[in-house]
Amino acid sequence: MDLHLDGKTAVVTGASRGIGLAITSALVDAGAHVVAGARSRTAQLEELESRGQVTFVSVDLATADGPIALVAAAEQRGGIDILVNNAGAVTPRPGGFVSVTDEDWDASWSLGVMATVRATRAAIPAMVRAGSGSIVTIGSVNAFYPDPGIPDYCAVKAAVTNITKALSKELGPKGIRANSISPGPVMTDLWVGRGGVAEVVGRASGVSPQEVADSAVAGTATGRFTTSDEVADLVVFLASDRAANITGSDVRIDGGFITTV
Repeated sequence: MDLHLDGKTAVVTGASRGIGLAITSALVDAGAHVVAGARSRTAQLEELESRGQVTFVSVDLATADGPIALVAAAEQRGGIDILVNNAGAVTPRPGGFVSVTDEDWDASWSLGVMATVRATRAAIPAMVRAGSGSIVTIGSVNAFYPDPGIPDYCAVKAAVTNITKALSKELGPKGIRANSISPGPVMTDLWVGRGGVAEVVGRASGVSPQEVADSAVAGTATGRFTTSDEVADLVVFLASDRAANITGSDVRIDGGFITTV
């Protein structure tokens, strides 16, 4: 299916690994040029950049200037058609709510919410001038599945999901769509890598990382983790004009993790 993304310019935040890298690769495969933002360039990004399919911009997205510089790099190429807000991180809090310091909350909010706010705010004027654009924000099922082990992450994802819905109402009449995606557990280093959720939670609870990972999806309909590529495919569809009348939606991709309507 032709997604009509040839020649489009997309900005992806947190593009160097995991879901962000998969999104970058999928958009490139669909014909878009990706302006990829992250603190460091990975080998996979280098390869895409060497083919002329990606422009890498080294930015700290948790700072006030980072997202603005990233969007500016896209505008220098002639405009911005797609913005994918993907930057984020989760830190398990085995010590409970009282262990989460003000500094922890500030760090989670800066990267998880303000990077999205700043990148989106910077991208909107160019999209308004063009009379079109698509914004896709990566949220989480934790936006509506509060987990006491990650309270700051849950709050962050609830915030960006809500912001995206509000944006859709403002920007729809201007030809700009805004949607969010809520993945359940995804098979990335964030979950199963060294220092990831499974390892940290396993160490705190006295079980193996594999047992933690297995339990995370044991009650789901499919019984497995979502893959980064599956999330990326959904992003590409929502970014394309094949989804031209989809806006203000939050699409779950969780293997049935959330069991309520």
